[in-house]
Amino acid sequence: MIGLTAGSTAMYQAMHSLGLAAESNFEGPVKLSAAPHGASVLVLGAGMAGLVAAYELRNAGYRVQVLEYNARAGGRNWTLRGGDRYTELGGQTQECRFDQDLYINPGPWRLPYHHRGMLSYCKRLGVALEPFVQINHNAYLHSRTAFGGKPQRLRAVKADFNGHVAELLAKATQGNALDADVTAEDRAMLLDSLRFWGALDKNYRFVKGPESNDRRGFARDPGGGLSARPAFSEPVALSDLLRSGLWAALPFGEMYDMQTTMFQPVGGMGQVGQAFGRELGSLIRYNAKIIEIHQDEHAVSATFEDLAAGSTRQTVRADWCVCTIPLSILSQIPMNVDGPMAKAIAAVPYCTGLKVGLQFKRRFWEEDEQIYGGITFTDLPIGQISYPSSHFFAAGKGVLLGAYIWDMINSMDFSSMTPAERVAKAVEYGSQIHPQYTQEFDNGIAVAWHRVPSAMGCFGLWSDANRAEHYDNLCGFDGRIVLAGEHASYLPAWQEGAVTSALDAIDRLHRRALAAGAAA
Repeated sequence: MIGLTAGSTAMYQAMHSLGLAAESNFEGPVKLSAAPHGASVLVLGAGMAGLVAAYELRNAGYRVQVLEYNARAGGRNWTLRGGDRYTELGGQTQECRFDQDLYINPGPWRLPYHHRGMLSYCKRLGVALEPFVQINHNAYLHSRTAFGGKPQRLRAVKADFNGHVAELLAKATQGNALDADVTAEDRAMLLDSLRFWGALDKNYRFVKGPESNDRRGFARDPGGGLSARPAFSEPVALSDLLRSGLWAALPFGEMYDMQTTMFQPVGGMGQVGQAFGRELGSLIRYNAKIIEIHQDEHAVSATFEDLAAGSTRQTVRADWCVCTIPLSILSQIPMNVDGPMAKAIAAVPYCTGLKVGLQFKRRFWEEDEQIYGGITFTDLPIGQISYPSSHFFAAGKGVLLGAYIWDMINSMDFSSMTPAERVAKAVEYGSQIHPQYTQEFDNGIAVAWHRVPSAMGCFGLWSDANRAEHYDNLCGFDGRIVLAGEHASYLPAWQEGAVTSALDAIDRLHRRALAAGAAA
C-alpha cells in the first residue's frame, strides 16, 4: 500500500522503520563453556527463539525445560497440510483438506541467503532446503485502475519503465544537460550503458523492435518453419505506465531481504520446528498455557494449565528463565518484572497479518500461463499471490498462496469474516487476475494471525520512537528473566531475528550464571 501510493522510496523507508530491511549479525554457532553444576533454565515458548535457546543451553549442560502452548514445536514456524485441524480465537475450526505433499505456510515461508543463523540450524539439524522463487518476470503486476484491470507481466512493466527512464536520461546526456555531473570522457560510456540497460535502439529510443522485445517479450514468439516469424510487442507509453502505479512493485526483489538466492525447507517451513522438536524430545512440555510467571532472588517459576489434561494447573521452577512468548500474549500474563521491562512489553503492537492457502484441481498457472514460482502483486485486498516453488510440472492438484495481507485495514476486514468467507473472497479477488480460479478451485484454508491463540498477531511493529524508548529495556535482564524473539531484534517478522535474539540472550544468561556460581 505504501509503495502504490507514495512510491518505492517511501516504501523502502517504511520497511526500514518496520525493521523489515535489515541484515543479520549472525557470525557462527554460539560457543558456551560448560554450565555451572546443576544449573537450570526454564524456556517459555517453543518458537524459533525458544528452540534455539533450549538447544544451545542443553548442549552446554544446563537442565532445560521448555513450556509450549501448542501441541507442536515451531510457534509461527508452521506448515498446514492435509488432515491438520486448527481452531482460532472465537472457536472457528478449520480442517486442511489439501492433497498429499501439498501444504501452505501460514507464517514464515522463505529464507534469505544472508540469514545465516536459520540456514546454519537447518544444516545442523538436517533440514533439506530448495530454492524459493521470489521474483518471476513472468508473474503479474495488477491494479484495478490500470490497463482496464488487466494484469501485466512483470517483465513488460520492468522493461518499459527502465527503457523510458534510459531514453530520457540519454536525451539529457545528448543535450548536455548533465555536463556538470558527467565528464566528456564518461559521456560516451554512459550513453552506451543506457542503451544496453534500457534496451534502446541505435538512436537511443525505447521503441517497438528487437531491442525492447529482448526484455519485454514478443507479441508472437519466434518458432520454426512457415510460422517462425515473430511479432514484436508494443511498449506501453510512459505516461500510461506512470499513472498505473505498477512500477512501485519493481524494487521488491532488489531489496536486501528479498534478493536472490532465497530458500525454503523441502516439505514446508514447519520442517525446521519439527526437527528441533525431535532433537529436544521430552525437554518440551506441549499444551502448556502459561498463566503466571514469578521470580525471586533465587529462581523463576511458571504456572501453567495442561490443556491436554482438562486445564490442570502445575508449576515448574528453574534458576533462570528465557521467555520467548510473543509480547501480544506476554502482556496479558502476570509477571513480576520492574517497570521499564513491563512498559516495554506493553508498548509494542502486533501486525494483523493474514494468509489464505488455495488448492486447485490443476496447476493452471504453469499449464496455461507458464508461471513457475514467484509472486504476483496486486492492489486488490489480497495483496499477493505466490506460486509454489516446488513440484514443477507435477500432475494433479496444486496449492498456491492466494492472499498475503499485512496492512491493518484489509487484514482486519478479512479476519472479521468466517474462515470460509475469507477463502471465498480470496477466490473472488484472485479470479480478476486468473479467470481459471472459478472453474479450478477445490478447497482452501485461511489463517488470521491476530486470531491465532498462541500469538494474537503476526510480528512486532516497532517504531523508531518506541525503539529509542523501550528496546534496551525489553532486551535487558530483569532479575533472572531475559526475553528473546523476533520482537527483541532489529529483524522483526523474520525468523533470523528470533535466532540472533536467542543467541544474544543465552550468551548473557550464561555469563550471569557463571558469575553467580563463582560467587556462591
